[in-house]
Amino acid sequence: MKRRSECLTLYGSDYKIQQRVRNGKLFQIEKGIFSENPYVPELAVLTYKYPNAVVTMHNAFYIYGLTDVIPDKYDLATDRNAAKIPDKRVKQYFYPTDFFRDGAVITDYKGYRIPIYCLERMLIELLRYKKKLPFDYYKEIILNYRKILPRLNIERIQDFALAAPKSNKILETLQMEVL
Repeated sequence: MKRRSECLTLYGSDYKIQQRVRNGKLFQIEKGIFSENPYVPELAVLTYKYPNAVVTMHNAFYIYGLTDVIPDKYDLATDRNAAKIPDKRVKQYFYPTDFFRDGAVITDYKGYRIPIYCLERMLIELLRYKKKLPFDYYKEIILNYRKILPRLNIERIQDFALAAPKSNKILETLQMEVL
């Protein structure tokens, strides 16, 4: 994917950009965003558009295969001091600055690189938002976490739990429901 400014540098003018679009060599994905591929997943477009955001919650659980429920919105986490994302497709989560980047990794999503929280961090997010999630949805994800527990780094989970707001409650829930 490329922004209009990058295309201008590459092709020289708006006319040449539009000419490539007409010839099917370039596709306008959204206003000001172009790609050489005709189909770009919406999540990849959003993480490209908002490079300081990290995929979290429902989308991360779905991408990691912890649930088969397809999210209706795109959950993106940002720093607490970040501006509101004006896109109606996005549900924005504001995290404390010192906790925001913990566990953020880059992964391949349908051929595009996207920032997402690692499995260990997402377990902490699941526990943090337990009361705001439907019970069946929460239980499905917890059961799937129990299945993959041997693959997870327990020490890392505990580090994320200690760094999270309300860490005592999270550690207690972690001990009772997961470990």
